[in-house]
Amino acid sequence: MELEDVCRLIDRLAGAETTIVDGIVASRVETEGPPEGSVTGTSFVLMARGSKRMAVGEQVFEYGAGQCLVTSVEVPVMGHFFGVSARRPALGFAMTLRPAIIAELLLESPPSPRGPVPAGIAVADASPDVIDAVGRTVRLIERPQDRAVLGAIFERELHWLALTGPLGPVVRQLGLADSSLSRVGHAVRWIREHYADPFRIEDLARLARMSPSAFHRSFRAITALSPVQYQKRLRLQEARVRLLADPSDIAGAAYAVGYESASQFSREYRRQFGAPPSVDAALLREVGLTST
Repeated sequence: MELEDVCRLIDRLAGAETTIVDGIVASRVETEGPPEGSVTGTSFVLMARGSKRMAVGEQVFEYGAGQCLVTSVEVPVMGHFFGVSARRPALGFAMTLRPAIIAELLLESPPSPRGPVPAGIAVADASPDVIDAVGRTVRLIERPQDRAVLGAIFERELHWLALTGPLGPVVRQLGLADSSLSRVGHAVRWIREHYADPFRIEDLARLARMSPSAFHRSFRAITALSPVQYQKRLRLQEARVRLLADPSDIAGAAYAVGYESASQFSREYRRQFGAPPSVDAALLREVGLTST
């Protein structure tokens, strides 16, 4: 199956986000919209048509038609689609990467030489095998009687292709219980669950079972952010959601996400989103009302 065949299938069968089986979706996006903040999951994505740009700290990742993106850790990002319209929407396919499947498949894959800690986000061209496997999986939308059996088979196949392809070094970290990614992941989860609370690097390093210096290096290599920058982006994204609901309570949003100074919050919010909190919230509400 060729990429254009996959495009036709997604265009015909998928809505804004259509679940094929648990953890696997096909999607279409018809408007570019402003950059939006989100937190990545652990996923394998094929862009069938269109392009997307994501900023993580100082790094920018772009991927377009025929390219795959892998994210192996939860990272706060700013992203948006471009070159998209209702007549020619962006079409994509995403699968949640499951560490249990990867760990099992690692037993069947050749050993990988030790190297530097891989980044938690990477982009590569999709192989013909990946495109074909994605197409067969998307076709399950119109074959509900086959999903229970073939869905699990295709999911395993796609995990294998991700593991043995150019993005394999990123993917394999998810299946290794004692990898740097796994250790840093403990700290990432703590920060996500306690983003409003202060922390010490030494405590996070202890949680990750690493020395403070090794933890800091690994955290930045994997997430492209320092732990403090990671927490700050989570706080600002959560504050943005709160302000969308109540744009009049800027100080309340600041304090709720852990800021002790409303003026510092406003400075950092403007630096992150390009406008003061009240202005940005008003613009977001206007876009939301216009699109409904």
